[in-house]
Amino acid sequence: MLQAGVILINRTGQPERVVSGMRPTGRLHLGHYHGVLKNWIELQYEYDCFFFVADWHALTTHYEDDLSIIGESTWEMVIDWLAAGVEPGRATLFIQSRVPEHAELHVLLSMITPLSWLERVPSFKDQQEKLKERDLATHGFLGYPVLQSADILIYKAKRVPVGDDQVPHVELTREVARRFNYLFGRDPGYVQKAEEAIKKLGKKGAKRYREMQSAYLERGDQEALEKARALLEENQNIAIMEKERLFGYLEGGGRIILEEPEAILTHASKLPGLDGEKMSKSYDNIIALRDEPERVAQGLRVMPTDPARKRRHDPGDPEKCPVWALHKVYSTDETKQWVQEGCRSADIGCVDCKQPLIEAILAEQKLIQERAAPYAEDPTLVRNIIADGCERAREIAGETLDEVRRSMGLEYY
Repeated sequence: MLQAGVILINRTGQPERVVSGMRPTGRLHLGHYHGVLKNWIELQYEYDCFFFVADWHALTTHYEDDLSIIGESTWEMVIDWLAAGVEPGRATLFIQSRVPEHAELHVLLSMITPLSWLERVPSFKDQQEKLKERDLATHGFLGYPVLQSADILIYKAKRVPVGDDQVPHVELTREVARRFNYLFGRDPGYVQKAEEAIKKLGKKGAKRYREMQSAYLERGDQEALEKARALLEENQNIAIMEKERLFGYLEGGGRIILEEPEAILTHASKLPGLDGEKMSKSYDNIIALRDEPERVAQGLRVMPTDPARKRRHDPGDPEKCPVWALHKVYSTDETKQWVQEGCRSADIGCVDCKQPLIEAILAEQKLIQERAAPYAEDPTLVRNIIADGCERAREIAGETLDEVRRSMGLEYY
């Protein structure tokens, strides 16, 4: 982990960007907090972060539901982000549908994305299997990975925080970007312009560039590719456009118009819900970030434990108890040792075991709820933050889209 406050810089001299979104389909819970939001809070100190409400994505699977929940959940979700510690001064917060550039890039990318690429995305068949009760035989559902690619590529994001199950989506985004650059990065006189740019590297630099380019193209030498990229990043004699062209020329492709992102693997939250199963809105077993304390305490008190402990004096095994999974997140080492010893020896009962956990969760929620209060009391605060975020997002997305249009020959009016 980098030291907080150290901002990473990309090869164009700009802060590296991170993009991540969340669908507004209900209240955020502790699983979201520990699996997503804590990660966002760390990333905002290291990258130029863009966090968005993915309301269009919510429609890919929930278009038949009461859609009023999307609007209601959108504002409540942003309040939860802010209350959790996401700072609008460090991250750009916006709503996907308020940045129409996403939709235009989605359309343009869909023109070049092979159908077979979408059909092989693992989640395509997985979701159809899991959501059999929904009609997912729609263009929107099949093509949502392309919309996801547009969400990322429109900001030239370098990093995308995802869980293991979403890595194939980032890989698809890389393939889409690579295909786009290959098709449209070769402007008229591309090779001649690249050769002229190589000369600006100086005699020694040009020789090194050609040697490493040959090593990569002829032998697939990945180390040579990285050294050549470093050579370009360090050189101050070529313009950004020339540098982008040489990055593409290095790999035998065209000028890099859309940046290929990399996945940042995040720790997947496996917090159990109040019924002992994985915490999920679909199971109605969540502990929402801003739940009433009484509900949280009562829900935890009746949460199932190790089935072997039928009576108070029966010894148990914390590893077989869903409550222990919460202790591992919330309790101190001293408390966890007390739970381990007391449960196995039956010196403590399940009610005793749960009490410090209830106190720890309620203490965390109290802080979140206190930070949420000003935004809940004055909705204009949240709307102003989103308005500012949408404005910045549109400005940067518009720059990328202008470049895309030019490369595709669509700037003739």
